[in-house]
Amino acid sequence: MEFKRVARSGQVPEGIVRRFYSEGYEFAISRLDGKAYATSNYCSHLDCLLSSGKLVQDGIGCSCHGSTFDLETGEPICPPATEPIKTYPCQERDGEIFVGIDPAEPPEGPRRRKLRATS
Repeated sequence: MEFKRVARSGQVPEGIVRRFYSEGYEFAISRLDGKAYATSNYCSHLDCLLSSGKLVQDGIGCSCHGSTFDLETGEPICPPATEPIKTYPCQERDGEIFVGIDPAEPPEGPRRRKLRATS
């Protein structure tokens, strides 16, 4: 696992979700209760951008159809999504946010678009 710098801590205020890129990876970085989280930026329901959504009590909500995902596990906690999203280890050091990336795993992207391309 390699930790890559993706943002300055101040770029992700409490209760906000923002989109960031690092080495071909696209993340939704958020902060809830003072802790930074990193997830895939695509909802598993219809590939909407999670960085366009909002944080709710214990998760990240998709702005398209209201699906909500647990920030720790990526599991859906509110339908219509039934599949989890990818989560990444996230650390803050010296005012910077770092995300753990496994170099053996390809970047997570829009799933439905990939399925259509292979059909």
